[in-house]
Amino acid sequence: MAAVIGWDIGGAHVKAARAEGGRLTAIVQLACAPHEGVVSLEQTLRAARAAIGEAKRHRVTMTAELSDAFETRARGVIAVAAIAAGEIGVGEILYYAGARGFISRDDVGANVHAVASANWRAAAELVSRRCSEALFIDIGSTTTDLTPIFAGRVAALGASDAERLGCGELAYAGFSRGAPQAYATRAPVAGRWTPLVNEAFASMADVRRVLGDLAEGETDADLSPTADGRPKTIASSRARLARLAGRDAAELSDLQWRAFAEFLARAQLRVIENQLALIKSREAIACDAPIAAAGVGRKLAARIAQAQGRAFIDFADLIAAPPALAAKAANCAPATALALL
Repeated sequence: MAAVIGWDIGGAHVKAARAEGGRLTAIVQLACAPHEGVVSLEQTLRAARAAIGEAKRHRVTMTAELSDAFETRARGVIAVAAIAAGEIGVGEILYYAGARGFISRDDVGANVHAVASANWRAAAELVSRRCSEALFIDIGSTTTDLTPIFAGRVAALGASDAERLGCGELAYAGFSRGAPQAYATRAPVAGRWTPLVNEAFASMADVRRVLGDLAEGETDADLSPTADGRPKTIASSRARLARLAGRDAAELSDLQWRAFAEFLARAQLRVIENQLALIKSREAIACDAPIAAAGVGRKLAARIAQAQGRAFIDFADLIAAPPALAAKAANCAPATALALL
């Protein structure tokens, strides 16, 4: 069978997955910055295409339309679709429009709201074909998608980001990007409650690194630059986190900074758990359904499953791919799903 490449074009990353005969053969993930100009997105797509190889069939989803490079989301969808058509290369290019399925570029303009940020549903559709009942949690670098699977179908109430935020199916709480002070306005520091400085001094990647959930030098889960341009080391992460408390790292012990990071991590996890509680409050959603998880932060979903006494299913175990590639494919679940659906 001809190769199929699934593309997930985001505001922070471009992800591409190549499948041949229903089996994953390659995964590419590259950082991008469309807010700095569409040229950045074009260059990243060009580099991803060179790395993933050519194919005659392409399936595209996106979240990059949310970038402030575009005046409106609708204009962003049309622009990203045009950029994809220009940079991905020859062959059949179809765009994912959520529940409406795949559409041609000519139909994108009439379906911008269905195409916008529909990547979550692509991954959920694949899971629904493997699990008749589950709560699918995709914890990426920036956001967490929570999608109930019921009777072998996607049972989401929301479609747009705004709808999904309101019904518990989306949280702007990711594994590595985002500001820790977005989840807590104060924290216990050196035995006192301390208001946190609302500046871009650190990211959740620094929290993960101090806690050991993100290894020094690991890039798959943290492709973004650090807030201060200094290295991605535990020591530098402690220094960045200390700024949030108006301190220098040397003022407290490593154990005290670890406790600080633990508090910030729990504060973020509560945001995800609150959205999960909203989903569980629906009558039709079984509270004992297994949790299926994808994304660079799926280890956090595994902890939620353990705490709630639920079975856990790794997205990597639901796809046909070599073991080393399966983990990367699970990090890029929407792109993987588009290549396999």
